[in-house]
Amino acid sequence: MAPQRNIGAGAEAELPEYAGHYQLESCLGSGGMGVVHLARSTSGMKLAVKVVHAEFARDPEFRGRFRQEVAAARKVSGAFTAPVVDADPQAARPWMATLFIPGPTLSEQVKRKGPMTAPQLRRLMAGLAEALRDIHRVGVVHRDLKPSNVLLAEDGPKVIDFGISRPTDSELRTETGKLIGTPPFMAPEQFRRPREVGPAADVFALGSVLVHAATGRGPFDSDSPYVVAYQVVHDEPDLTGVPESLAPLVRRCLAKEPAERPTPDELMRELRSVAASYDTQAFIPAQRTDPAPRTDVDGPGPVAVAAPAEEARRRPRWLSARRPGRRALLGTGALGLVLAGTLAAVWGTGGTREPGTAAVRTAAPRAWSARPVPAGEGMPQCAAAAGRLLCARPGVVFALSPDDGRLLWRRPADTRTAGGPPVLSGGLVQPYTDGGPRLAGLDPATGKEVWRRRLPTGTTVRYAGDTALLTGPAGAVTGVDGATGATRWRGTVPGRGVPSFMTFPAASGAADGPADGASARASDGSAYATRTSADGTRTQVTAVDPRTGRVRWDVRLKGWLKPFATRADGSVFFLGVDSGYGAREIVRYTPGSGATRRVALPAVLAGAHASVRGDVVHVLATGGSLDAVDMGSGRHLWHLETSVSRGSAPVAAGGTVYVTGSDGRLLAVDARTGRLTGQTPARLGAHSAEVMSTPAAPVVMGGDRVCAAAPDGTVFAVDARSPGTW
Repeated sequence: MAPQRNIGAGAEAELPEYAGHYQLESCLGSGGMGVVHLARSTSGMKLAVKVVHAEFARDPEFRGRFRQEVAAARKVSGAFTAPVVDADPQAARPWMATLFIPGPTLSEQVKRKGPMTAPQLRRLMAGLAEALRDIHRVGVVHRDLKPSNVLLAEDGPKVIDFGISRPTDSELRTETGKLIGTPPFMAPEQFRRPREVGPAADVFALGSVLVHAATGRGPFDSDSPYVVAYQVVHDEPDLTGVPESLAPLVRRCLAKEPAERPTPDELMRELRSVAASYDTQAFIPAQRTDPAPRTDVDGPGPVAVAAPAEEARRRPRWLSARRPGRRALLGTGALGLVLAGTLAAVWGTGGTREPGTAAVRTAAPRAWSARPVPAGEGMPQCAAAAGRLLCARPGVVFALSPDDGRLLWRRPADTRTAGGPPVLSGGLVQPYTDGGPRLAGLDPATGKEVWRRRLPTGTTVRYAGDTALLTGPAGAVTGVDGATGATRWRGTVPGRGVPSFMTFPAASGAADGPADGASARASDGSAYATRTSADGTRTQVTAVDPRTGRVRWDVRLKGWLKPFATRADGSVFFLGVDSGYGAREIVRYTPGSGATRRVALPAVLAGAHASVRGDVVHVLATGGSLDAVDMGSGRHLWHLETSVSRGSAPVAAGGTVYVTGSDGRLLAVDARTGRLTGQTPARLGAHSAEVMSTPAAPVVMGGDRVCAAAPDGTVFAVDARSPGTW
């Protein structure tokens, strides 16, 4: 969807400037429930932010439905949906932010380009079947699948807008006499028995969507919604124009009785059979099964998928009619093994520990699990400093012993979201790392407040060494002493517009990690302000001394660059992104020599998080692809599909790469081969939909223990030496 400027004289003409701490840039579109805005995160990532209409924000029933939408969208965020980044259903104007997905809707594509070809339709049907399978697997029924709710992204179709979706166990029921949906894409039972709508209704809608994509109209076509409703319930669908190879399968999707329609899994099997004669299997995702529970992961692990950069660049887009070669077919088979292997461990285990403040010893050596905040749920954001594990959750900050998980102290915090773990700056714990109404410094031994300072609205905060850098909405920067809260300096950074600061943890070896990595110690080096030109072709990078505000160096580099790490030799690492969304390359800039090194990624990676260890960069993208790239040789070392819908920045230590997933899993990957060596069970709590921010990176303690957190509110540690026993 193309952004539009805010226009109009209606109630929505005066649109809000912020949703939470996200500045709204332009209007992407408006619907019955609210307005969708283009916005950017603090790091510059493009977001689509849905803000509820003011009139509905006052309706308690509607607020309940919006909370349900957030919960549903959060549950199903993955490779075939738009992942949720943040939300606040309790705000005066409730809002939800998801990754912005560039690309037209299916409705727009058909209007502009006309009906799709048979190969394109097969790929579309495969992607939607895969999406529905994932949606239904977590107990959600979409109930409004239609062409305008399908985005055609670079890597396949994405299902969006869960505004009228419903969990199978939801207490929010359809009101008597009120039909919810879009008639041309509603199933017969949505008209006849709206309280009994199940997953099969989404399959019916999929069939209607396919007819629209093939012909430009629906299988039941009339200008009157009442006539369409009658046709859906009583008439046979008009499949004129649907390719003969797909028509029987589409007809089964449009069966009047829900029990006669295929399941998404059955659709996948049928599509693989149909595709065989067309040599398009590389575009049909392999089957995933729910095998018997596994008690270990010591046996043969998933196969790592080799995807050399040269081969990936030749890979056709999913809407392309080009045919893949044998290598692509083999790669898809290996990908199926990866997904099946990882899901065996995820779905074959379950259960979470009872709430409690005491740590629980597990059988594995050096392992523990703790629930430091008994009330409520939400994924803690943790990092290590001062010999403690410092953690934050919405409304609370606490410290744990890394040895056994004992609660050392806990205190309330004025935060609605936990944008990142606490930071140690000036010898004090700084709990407010993501802006908000105040700053404070806490004693790391007791958690008692040493100082506090109020912040103007719209202020962003970054910590570097013993200094907090405050950036105001107009671009003015203030340096604040982390030990006292006193102002050190005020000034501006060269360049136009508001600078976006990035800082990284204090150096601890060959490379530093990302700002939300394993260490809570603020960087004792530079802070990096970036500004990207309006056309995205150049990025100005300014290194600032955080103690004085003095500019250390200033350079303009080609492309839209997002810094993610620094190295002890002063080198700065960036992700080169496409329109602020997909990462295309890794860039290393060395200020001492002025040298720039660029290495292309094997594919465009959406929502990427990266870290560096020595010369090797690890990149985790939305949807779970994990890649290792050697910046020295320029080689792509390995690729692994992890099945993590949204994860942390990777952390490499001791020959292993660790990643925390938004479902509470901790994954371990062999840094040399890219083979999955272990993972913990998923820990999704009853209110896991409230976990919106990117998970904090795992914390490696002493080389023999890894700590992580989960959406059910637990913080846990496992033995880093034996991932196979997790």
